[in-house]
This record gives sequence, structure tokens and C-alpha cells, in this order.
Amino acid sequence: MPELPEVETVRRGLEALVLGAVIRRIALHRADLRRPMPLDLESRIVDQPITALRRRAKYLLLDTPAGTILSHLGMTGTWRVAEAERSHDHATLHLADGRRLVYRDPRRFGILDFVAPGAVSPDLADLGPEPLGNDFTPEHLRQVLAARRQAIKAVLLDQTVVSGVGNIYAQEACFRAGIRPQRPANRLRPAERERLVTEVRAVLAEAITAGGSTISDFRQAGGDAGYFQHTFTVYDRAGQSCRTCGGELKGATIAGRSTVWCPTCQR
Repeated sequence: MPELPEVETVRRGLEALVLGAVIRRIALHRADLRRPMPLDLESRIVDQPITALRRRAKYLLLDTPAGTILSHLGMTGTWRVAEAERSHDHATLHLADGRRLVYRDPRRFGILDFVAPGAVSPDLADLGPEPLGNDFTPEHLRQVLAARRQAIKAVLLDQTVVSGVGNIYAQEACFRAGIRPQRPANRLRPAERERLVTEVRAVLAEAITAGGSTISDFRQAGGDAGYFQHTFTVYDRAGQSCRTCGGELKGATIAGRSTVWCPTCQR
């Protein structure tokens, strides 16, 4: 499932392509994805300019004066400027310049919703701080981890603790910080919390620079794959050699997700 770097990559690509473009009309080609789509979206956003493209956690936000289009890519969702329709195209934004901005989602796990001006989407209401923002600090971790006995990786996946971090980047950050993902969160020492904040920020920033990670379906707005998957240190590498010490990487399931770590490099 696309995480923060993938959604930020899509946001930047779309910003370069359609910021300021006028949405002449919207056509929805089905009634639902993961949940029903707002069928009145077709009448709410007509002849409206795209004034901003934002990201909150793993959500993409297209702002217009009439309201905001909220999109979650699910597992296989993509946005692209397209000339012709293809199968699994579920929504088309017809632009005044003749282009079409199309949402495609073969598995239909994504979300497409509408947020009225001044309203707060329930999807965004309880999200924690952005990991690349000023509120994600060692002190924030100290406060939220104090009473949590769950594995630190499970806590990093909790979107109320920090938003946008998923399975891939939680594992990579734990490795870089030298922390085993199954360590009880409330047992981390101050220096470890500081390293973890630093490495979460670093791995996300590097992944954004690389255009995200393409495991199977993810594509940037221009159709290119991401490249960060070529630098994974632990994700999906159980049984292989650690790139740092050469030892065998171990795998287990934490918080319902496959997890890989190095018994030597992580404590």
C-alpha cells in the first residue's frame, strides 16, 4: 500500500501537471471503491480551478474554491493525465484545456471523497503529526510511548502517533536506528527515541527523492516506477544477508505485518 513517500511523489507530479487547471466537469464511472463515492461530486465541482495539491499522511488533497477532493490510493490506485480511457478507470476530471485527469484502481481499495470548504474530513481528524514536520520530535515520542507496551514497529504504524509511516518505512527506520522492531515501545531510551525520529525523517526524505517504492503497482503521476526499493536494507529480505554485518536477516509477523530485522545490528 502506498505510504507517505509514494503519495508525496504523486502530489508533486500532479502539482507540476495540473495546478491552476480548471476542472470543467467530473465523471464518476462507478458508485463505490472501498466505500461509496459522493455521487454529488459531479455537480459540486464544475468550472473550478485546482488551487492547491496537498498531502496529509497517506491522503492526497486537491483543493478548489468549491471544496476539496480527498483521495486515498489504497493498494493499486493511480492518478494520471490520460488521452484515452482504460479498464479500471473509475473517475475522470475533464479539464478546460482538453486534458483528462483520471483515477484508476484495479482492486478498488482506494477512497474518493469530497470535503466542503471549512469542514474537516473524518479520515483526517485523528491523525498524528507529520513525520517530516516540526511536531514529530523525541519529546513527542517520549510522551506517546510512555504507557505503550506494544512493539515499537506496531506503534509507528499507528496513524494517531505519527501519520504516513507504513510497513516498509517503519522497518527501514528501525534498522537504521539500530532498534529491533519487536522492542516494547516504552522501553526505548532517550538516545534511541532521538535516533528513531532522525531515521524516520531520513528514510522518508530519501524515498521521496527516489520517487517512492514500487513493489508491484505503484506509479508516479507521469507513469514511472519509484526506485527506492533498490536500496531496501531489511524490508522483504528475510533470510538474506545483512548489508551492514553480513549476518542472516530474521523475519516474523508484528502487528499483522511481515517484519524483517538484523539480530546483530538491531538491539
